[in-house]
Amino acid sequence: MIEENLIINEANKKKAQEAEAEEAKKAEAEREAQAEDETEVSVDNEAEKEADGSGDKAADDEENKKDPFWKDLVQTIILAVLIFLILNSVTSRVKVFNISMQPTLKQGYLLVVNKLAYRWGEPKRGDIIVFHHAGIENQDYIKRVIGLPGDTVEVSGGIVSVNGTPLTEPYIKEMPRYTLTEKVPEGKLFVLGDNRNQSDDSHSWGPVDMDWVVGKALLIYWPLNEIRLLTGPDIIENGAKPGLGHEAQPQSMLLPGMALG
Repeated sequence: MIEENLIINEANKKKAQEAEAEEAKKAEAEREAQAEDETEVSVDNEAEKEADGSGDKAADDEENKKDPFWKDLVQTIILAVLIFLILNSVTSRVKVFNISMQPTLKQGYLLVVNKLAYRWGEPKRGDIIVFHHAGIENQDYIKRVIGLPGDTVEVSGGIVSVNGTPLTEPYIKEMPRYTLTEKVPEGKLFVLGDNRNQSDDSHSWGPVDMDWVVGKALLIYWPLNEIRLLTGPDIIENGAKPGLGHEAQPQSMLLPGMALG
């Protein structure tokens, strides 16, 4: 009887051990399965992060491609504005509206005017200048300088003389039909239109104050077939020389934007 009980106890212990071993195996299997699930989730998360990173990088690359275009556009606009402001500060663009400077300047001609010409230099006889008539800013005239401060200008018999020197003027439309003698005061200029008998100029209302001068006409830029500079030597230096051609005479120029009388 005692032996049978021992055998039964021994069997029960064995079964218990086997059950414990089975439970341990199940627990181990569950732990391994859980670890595999966590690994898969981690891998999936990494893949998602990499995918998101690639998308962000592509978007950044696209933005970076757009940035240079806008930067270049803004820089170009700023540069153009600066160039315009600089040019506008040193030049004026004017349009010829009347016939007083024919044949040198005809109606519709567009010219460039150097506004700094007389800040660092002095006017000379023969220059074509733009000025505010009677100092009124919205009444701009364009004429040729004939007499400088201190000069004596005489018009007689169709000939213009300065300080006793007759001028050779192939640029005028016709000889003047009026007479006058005038000494130019200090700080003023005596101006005439090249269309002498149809010009409202110093022979009518006297010399021009230097403070009224806008600048010196430099260039005709329109029409294209008339493009040329409007500068030349002092007309007194060439006044008594016969055969002085039109090309050697002082010229004039205007730019769009100003109305000239």
